[in-house]
Amino acid sequence: MADTTMEEFEALLNESFEMDTPEEGSVVKGKVLAVEAGQAIIDVGYKMEGRVDLKEFANPGEAPEIAVGDEVEVYLRAAENARGEAVISREMARREEAWDRLEKAYADDQRVEGAIFGRVKGGFTVDLGGAVAFLPGSQVDVRPVRDAGPLMGLKQPFQILKMDRRRGNIVVSRRAILEESRAEQRAEVIGNLTEGQTVEGVVKNITEYGAFVDLGGVDGLLHVTDMAWRRVNHPSEILTIGETINVQVIKINKETHRISLGMKQLQDDPWDLVAAKYPLSSVHQGRVTNITDYGAFVELEAGVEGLVHVSEMSWTKKNVHPGKIVSTSQEVDVMVLEIDGAKRRVSLGLKQTQRNPWEVFAETHPEGTEVEGEVKNITEFGLFIGLEGDIDGMVHLSDLSWDERGEDAIQNYHKNDVVQAVVSEVDVEKERISLSIKALGGDKFAEAVGGVKRGSIITVEVTAIEDGGIEVEYEGMKSFIRRSDLSRDRAEQRPERFSVGNKVDVRVTNVDSKTRRLGLSIKAREIAEEKEAVEQYGSSDSGASLGDILGAALKSGD
Repeated sequence: MADTTMEEFEALLNESFEMDTPEEGSVVKGKVLAVEAGQAIIDVGYKMEGRVDLKEFANPGEAPEIAVGDEVEVYLRAAENARGEAVISREMARREEAWDRLEKAYADDQRVEGAIFGRVKGGFTVDLGGAVAFLPGSQVDVRPVRDAGPLMGLKQPFQILKMDRRRGNIVVSRRAILEESRAEQRAEVIGNLTEGQTVEGVVKNITEYGAFVDLGGVDGLLHVTDMAWRRVNHPSEILTIGETINVQVIKINKETHRISLGMKQLQDDPWDLVAAKYPLSSVHQGRVTNITDYGAFVELEAGVEGLVHVSEMSWTKKNVHPGKIVSTSQEVDVMVLEIDGAKRRVSLGLKQTQRNPWEVFAETHPEGTEVEGEVKNITEFGLFIGLEGDIDGMVHLSDLSWDERGEDAIQNYHKNDVVQAVVSEVDVEKERISLSIKALGGDKFAEAVGGVKRGSIITVEVTAIEDGGIEVEYEGMKSFIRRSDLSRDRAEQRPERFSVGNKVDVRVTNVDSKTRRLGLSIKAREIAEEKEAVEQYGSSDSGASLGDILGAALKSGD
């Protein structure tokens, strides 16, 4: 009997050795024997029991679901500890289970279910039914999420981006799923839209260049230039976020799914009536909307703007920035100069609404009119004088003085001096006004020698005796008679035979209004008298001596 028992025992022992004893580090099946002190006691067979904390049977934030008699899978970490118990873990079993399941889902590119349960640097932790994954902040939603509170603990699908079992790393995305469903939704919405269709949308976002409008799951861009026919500086002038508006679908890009929208297309185009409403050369009041280096934009009506080019802004202010002439929002009168319907451009003129100041000056200041003005500028060729109408006149060097050289005369003038002058010429075309200072009070020389011509005999007074001749004066005008012109007779060509105050008859040999000099000669007078006497009282052929003729002429002169 004993032998048999020994044999049986041996056989049983061998059988038990042959039996596949569980390997440490593997997942085994077990039965819950009892639940006590927050732990479940589990029989894993092979006369081994272990304990597992109840919380290992619960999903984050949920109560544990475990009862006596339940069959569960656990992870056998060690066959025996100091107390002779198996060291087992439900959590690790779940993790192994989960990793198997997740790797299959990752390979098949399938979504997995999980719940966000904690925050970590740069994102969140997600429980994927036993395995913990990382959800980067950028992968939570399509747009940045300020508060992820409402998403915590919710069972929802995720996409696995990458996983590494050896390191225990899993990275997931919620955004990829949202984008996918959005793309489906967009495709459906876009499929129902046609270009030219009018739809209702809600303003979601406003930027510098336009507004994004939600058309029910898909956004369209309403560009600032398509909001109104008039110039819109910023979309917020017209729209507010959350506002419901009617828009027209202008363009749908099938590849990028970009939708362009317009608001102004639902209103009449004011340009259809521009040509009839604003004929050429008509004057209208408008409002300055924008100022640039090359001119100013003036709104004639909502949606119709014209450009006043810098060259058409002022008759007098040349090379001045338009901002110095007009200011934004100013009401101004402008003239229509040109309309280009194709380019939707109107050219306007500001200066044309005022009279040309040179024309006005020419009418009000004929040649010879005296004017007064301030010296604005002094140049090497003359003075610029400020005149009424904001225009300048120029006094050339040669028009400064009768007596001094221009270069010397200009030294007497300074900027801001107030001077008088006479208008000598107005050229409206060239926008030039010539003035003369020396002509003030008339031309003394011209007045003095008014009746004097070449060949006239005039009486002059001796004012000075010099070696080379005598200085004489006629009507306040000085002249010099050279020694050789003092007499026909060489012996008499002596300046000293004259004295200051003598009256002498002389013949005018030249009237030079440029140099303002009279050419005078006593010798020429004597020759002319002799010639005349000969013509009157006989010829030299009659035998009469020259003395007789002159004597007769002198007698008749007496």
